Amino acid sequence: MVGNNPWIRELRRTARPAAHVVFFPHAGGAATFFAPFTRHLPADFDVSAAQYPGRQERYGEPFVDTVEGLADHLAEALRPYAARPVTLVLVGHSMGARVAFETAARLTAAGPAAPCRLVVSGSPAPSTGPRDEVHRGTDQEILAHLAALGGTDAEILHRPELAQLFLPALRNDYGAVARYRPAERTVLDLPVLCLVGEQDPRATPEDAAVWKEHTSSDFALRTFPGGHFFLTEHRETVARLVTEWAESVPGGPVPPDGD
Repeated sequence: MVGNNPWIRELRRTARPAAHVVFFPHAGGAATFFAPFTRHLPADFDVSAAQYPGRQERYGEPFVDTVEGLADHLAEALRPYAARPVTLVLVGHSMGARVAFETAARLTAAGPAAPCRLVVSGSPAPSTGPRDEVHRGTDQEILAHLAALGGTDAEILHRPELAQLFLPALRNDYGAVARYRPAERTVLDLPVLCLVGEQDPRATPEDAAVWKEHTSSDFALRTFPGGHFFLTEHRETVARLVTEWAESVPGGPVPPDGD
C-alpha cells in the first residue's frame, strides 16, 4: 500500500500522476523545506519528501547516523512507489544527494521497476567531497559553519532556545556525511542531473562534475549563481529542470541549460 509511511511526507497526490518527485533534505533539514517547490512543478506530478527521524513530527525518535542506514529505510519505504508504472525522480540536496544516490542504488538493485531518474544538488560526487569533522565541534562552531553556508534565518542561529531544537539533528547528519564511504566505483544505470552553485564552498562545479563517473546513462551539469543554498533563490528554474529531467528519454536530447 502506498502512503502512510513516516519516512515519506506526501506534499501532493494526484489521481493519475505523470511522474513522482521525491526530495531528500540536507543535513539538519526536514521534508517541509521542499514544500514551496510544489507550486512550480506540473499539477499532474506527485510530490513527496523524505522525512528523517529526529525532526518535526518525528522529533524524539532515534537518529539514523549513517547515509547508508537512511538509504536502507528510504529504499524500503519507496518500493511501493517504485512498483507503480510512474517515473520516479529522486532529488537530493547536499547530504540528501548522497542519500538519494544510495537509495537509487538499492531500488535499482532490487530488479525491474518503474523508470527512475536522479537529480543531485549542492554535493560533490560520492567518490569525492569533504571529509571534515564539523560534527565534532562545539555548538557554536557548528552554528558558525551553518551560517557560512547561508540559507538559514539569522534569528534562528542567534536564539539558543531555537538552535537547540535542530542542533542534535545537524550534528548527527554532519557525522553521517563524515562517515560515508560509498562502495567503490558504484555506477547507476539511470540518468543523473547535477545542480551546483557557482560560489558553493562545499561543492565546486569541478567536484560536482565527477558525478558523471557514477552513471552509465545520461548526465548533465547545470550551474547557478549563488552559494550552497542556491536552489532557494532559483526554485522555479530548479523545478523546471527537474520536470524536464523527469520527462526526458534516456539517450535523447539533454535538456538545455537553466539560468
